[in-house]
Amino acid sequence: MTTMMRAFETGAAAVPSTLGTAAAPVDSGALAEPTSQPAQEAAPPHGRAIVITSGKGGVGKTTTTANLGTALAARGARVVLVDADVGLRNLDIVLGLESRVRFHLLDVLEEKATLDEALVRDKRSESLSLLAAAQTREKEDVVTAAMTALIVELRRRFDYVLIDCPAGIEKGFKNAVAGAQHAIIVCTPEVSAVRDADRVVGLLPNDWRPELIVNRVRPQLVKKGKMLSVDDVNDILHLPLLGVIAEEPGVIIATNKGEPLALDATSETGAAYRAMAAKLAGDALPASPRPQDGRAGSWFAKLGTLLGGR
Repeated sequence: MTTMMRAFETGAAAVPSTLGTAAAPVDSGALAEPTSQPAQEAAPPHGRAIVITSGKGGVGKTTTTANLGTALAARGARVVLVDADVGLRNLDIVLGLESRVRFHLLDVLEEKATLDEALVRDKRSESLSLLAAAQTREKEDVVTAAMTALIVELRRRFDYVLIDCPAGIEKGFKNAVAGAQHAIIVCTPEVSAVRDADRVVGLLPNDWRPELIVNRVRPQLVKKGKMLSVDDVNDILHLPLLGVIAEEPGVIIATNKGEPLALDATSETGAAYRAMAAKLAGDALPASPRPQDGRAGSWFAKLGTLLGGR
């Protein structure tokens, strides 16, 4: 059993040495001397841990994680992005940090590297860091209790811990959710994505109130009744709407270049991510127009059109 696991199960306040820098040597002769100073307890976690999830793969969770984290860091917050998709690491590529990853999540959990060694500082923002996933391991290799203890420690160091959740609802999902306090659901305007998102919402803790991002909306298809509108999606999910992202070729270009659009002052998508970051930070913002103007009619009528009806 690892030190992190023992600390988690016993409720110990002390943080394992592998989570930070190496522990200083102990003078064995001093052990017999009573101490007049009480042991210093670790500071309580103050940061907010948010899991970005969906159920369905390919809806934009990783791109969302990278851009929201970048936008929050640009506001001055200390942010760490955790890639929980063990075996399919991609968050480092979206951030343009793939060549700087030396250690990964499981190296920290298995005490092969310290947390300080594994965290990768972003190229553009000193307040943004990445904890990459392992590429050659399986999600089942992660012990859920150890993952929870790691997220608690990250909450002590950072204002926001954004966890990029893998697709599906198996062990990888459970590990990603275990240490979080809040969830953001990323959903595209597709029937299968809405159904999977609804399933994921039902698996989250009952006291959570997840927020929704509708991604890859194509206004022209919505107008023609060939794509679900934002309201259609939320008629099923009934979640607070954090934001809407329109389909934009610039997203693919920015992803391939490892440059989050949240830093692009000329991009409407970048502006949308910055607005969502402001809402997460608690700013009161005026309602902004959505990139959709769906035709009138019920969700079921639109579903019939999408499936070939008239």
